[in-house]
Amino acid sequence: MTLLIVAILLISFLLIATETVTKMNKAAVAIFAGTVGWVLYICWGTDFVMSQHGDEYVNWLNGAVATSSAVKHYIAENIFLKYVGRAAEVVLFLLSTMTIVEILNNNGCFDFLARWMRTRSSQRFLWMLSAFTFIISANLDNLTTTVMMLTMMRSMVSNRRQRMIYGSAVVLAANTGGALTVIGDTSGLVLWNIGAVTASNFSFSLLAPCLIAWALPTYLLGRMLPSRLDIESMVMPYRGDDTNLNLWQRLLMLLVGIGGLWFIPTFHSITKLSPFLGALCVLSVLWIVNEIFNRKLNDVDKMTQRRIPRVLQYGVIQMMLFVMGLMLAIGVVQETGAIRWLSHLCDEHIHDVWIMGVIAGAFSSVLDSFASAMSFFSFHDVWIPGVHGVADAYNSSFMENGIYWKVIAYATAVGGNVLCIGSMSGLALMKMERIHVGWYLRHVGWKVLLGAVAGLVVLWAFS
Repeated sequence: MTLLIVAILLISFLLIATETVTKMNKAAVAIFAGTVGWVLYICWGTDFVMSQHGDEYVNWLNGAVATSSAVKHYIAENIFLKYVGRAAEVVLFLLSTMTIVEILNNNGCFDFLARWMRTRSSQRFLWMLSAFTFIISANLDNLTTTVMMLTMMRSMVSNRRQRMIYGSAVVLAANTGGALTVIGDTSGLVLWNIGAVTASNFSFSLLAPCLIAWALPTYLLGRMLPSRLDIESMVMPYRGDDTNLNLWQRLLMLLVGIGGLWFIPTFHSITKLSPFLGALCVLSVLWIVNEIFNRKLNDVDKMTQRRIPRVLQYGVIQMMLFVMGLMLAIGVVQETGAIRWLSHLCDEHIHDVWIMGVIAGAFSSVLDSFASAMSFFSFHDVWIPGVHGVADAYNSSFMENGIYWKVIAYATAVGGNVLCIGSMSGLALMKMERIHVGWYLRHVGWKVLLGAVAGLVVLWAFS
């Protein structure tokens, strides 16, 4: 049964990696793997529980008779819910940030970005577009930022080849910017939730590598552009009941939304509660401010077309389902003991976190950055001295703020940019601009790889 569950996960990884060929939605595949895996696990629950949780199960029985019903109750209450809770923390955080972005966008809080970026210089437009994307992605999730900035870019640039280059720069900036913070990428959020990293240490360690992995390829992409850019005159989209907000109201909402997200690490440090609760607090405050500013228009019945929010909703909901399914699928494989066996094999024959990082980056280029990161994160628990034993030089890499977690997070984030199919942001670009993998690899992929390697060298030098 372990082989069957592992085979389902591997086949799912194959379908996720070949999504552009098979046209099989990766969210549907992940949900299937997660649900079917747990159904198979509980059908043979006694064998798995006795091999992995024998002592805990006996204590839980407290002298009662071990029946098939009892073991199912034990799995549901003590094993399954643990993985549901971990996945739900990430999904609820994404749901909160997505709603924050929708409120800000519907109130025109990002409109001034388009005005600031209006220029005839292609180089200046590239760096402004890329820098705004990098900064916003560090505070919001990278898929939301990518779709929002790509939509804005498409309304300003008419030449398709130039849009392909600018779009590639947006994806690169969104993924590297998201990797910089624990709230900008789902992989970093998972590490933060399980206590593997702290927010400030994580960002400080990855600041220089992420900047290099972003700036070097962006500079090389700029050399492919003409000197002057034809900017189309852009008409701001009609949003109905939110167009009457003045500038200071929009800036205040932007401060509440983005500034509140910056406060979440402090909230988590003080209360020790899950970060998603901090995100919900920010959302509630922003929502109340939105109700106050629009109180005179709440009863007005106006039908509006909101193209950007609908795209955001569709993409982020898929991402949330993908995250939930994938975390459940990897969790059930972990409970079979297969991942622990593979971890021991890697420790024995590789025994080097930097080689593991390179392997993880290679996987993320053809698989998915989050799927690759979660697979490598599951190889090890956070090493706690005194609980897991004395930490030597190698085991210290798995302690809180250990280099292993940062290497894997960085390598999978930048590795997913090499072929454009390794991240949901890249897939969004491929669908919006009809980019082929071959074109991306010839014109963008090798530049991204050069920046990724340079950033990894810097991370190694200062670790």
